[in-house]
Amino acid sequence: MAEAWQFQIRITVVPELADALRAHVQDERRDLLETVLRERNASLKCQFDAFAEYVEEAERAGRNRYPLYQWTKDTIGNPEKRAKYLRSFTVYVGDEQVYDKDTADWLYAQFSALVDKAGIESVSRFDTNPANNPQPPTGR
Repeated sequence: MAEAWQFQIRITVVPELADALRAHVQDERRDLLETVLRERNASLKCQFDAFAEYVEEAERAGRNRYPLYQWTKDTIGNPEKRAKYLRSFTVYVGDEQVYDKDTADWLYAQFSALVDKAGIESVSRFDTNPANNPQPPTGR
């Protein structure tokens, strides 16, 4: 039987929309995205914020238990990467960062239709198949 991969959608948005999304402030473009998200009980998580939370957790609980600690800390400390990840958002469905193909396909189509209209610059779709994804760096 074939492996059932799960999927994830990420969007990259213009800086002004990223600020509105992270601050949860009123913005017409944010409202368009929220309408799509509500259809699938979904939400957005800024990748920079997710990385920063990982670093904070590792520092509280012990860095040796977090193999990507140094890589993640270096990434969010790099100004160019910081700017990139502040504009990148992962779509969570419920509390899950990966989900079934049908849900991912629907989200991808909905967000792709909003590219250049709602402050979305690009939409990406990833799957959990290791052959399609770079492997994380080893801990340092």
